[in-house]
Amino acid sequence: MLYSPINPADINTIQGVYAVKPQIPFVCGNEGIGRVVESCKSDSKLKKGDLVVPRKNALGTWRDYVVASEDDWLKVPSDLSPVTLATLMVNPGTAYRMLTDFVDLKPGSVVIQNGGNSAVGQSVIQLCKHWGVKTVSIVRNREGIKELKKILQEMGADHVLTDEELKSTEVFKSKEIPAPSLALNCVGGRNALELIKTMGENSTMVTYGGMSKQPLTVPTAALIFKDITLKGFWMTRWNWLHDKDGQREHLVNELCSLAKQGVLQSPPHTLVHIDSWITAIEGATDSRGLVGTKYILSFEA
Repeated sequence: MLYSPINPADINTIQGVYAVKPQIPFVCGNEGIGRVVESCKSDSKLKKGDLVVPRKNALGTWRDYVVASEDDWLKVPSDLSPVTLATLMVNPGTAYRMLTDFVDLKPGSVVIQNGGNSAVGQSVIQLCKHWGVKTVSIVRNREGIKELKKILQEMGADHVLTDEELKSTEVFKSKEIPAPSLALNCVGGRNALELIKTMGENSTMVTYGGMSKQPLTVPTAALIFKDITLKGFWMTRWNWLHDKDGQREHLVNELCSLAKQGVLQSPPHTLVHIDSWITAIEGATDSRGLVGTKYILSFEA
């Protein structure tokens, strides 16, 4: 292994609250980039020096070396940054699928999302900018909020609002932008309810997380009079469903192509050598919430 990020799902797996519960003892880590150092078969499709990403969920990427079947890996281009490849499949993959699988978005369509500064949220902003889709990104109010807004706007966000600002914004009532046809929810609770209030008729909300640990509450009127649709998305399930039909390879190729074009940029990150893994875990689980950087374990000497 070269690099492996610490994602929320990894922490949830350790805590025992994630849907995937590996048999203990296990090595954590769902994502990362590795280099083939040896192949046991002369006719293997993977050769020494190839860069690979995990095809199998919960393969255990937080370690220096992995011995696994060649079918557990997907080959990726060697002309992309290893750090980019290490963080390309889970969060950008989730963003790509949610933006393409549920609503037929067109240039000028509007997507609203909470968790706008998360790794998925940043990927949503970048992809929508590339496709001409407008974004309204909701973020938690915090110290340095002006700087955060500026960063997301420079990334391509059309509107960045705090939770409080969303409640009083006039951007939808004034027809400055159309009502969102797609809402992406990773928070739940009251925050998701405020998103629902902005949604247009026949729109769809996709829930892929629940950071508030509060249930999703939906007004009856939104279902009856707006006919909104509520869906859920889990990247792991998508991978399971499409493991053999070629769609996973297509997605990897598409994400790599977008990264080469500069559409998808690596999230702000901090590299921490595996020997200092405690520092990385402490940073990734900071009680103040999202700290603006993704911690990535490094295994290089």
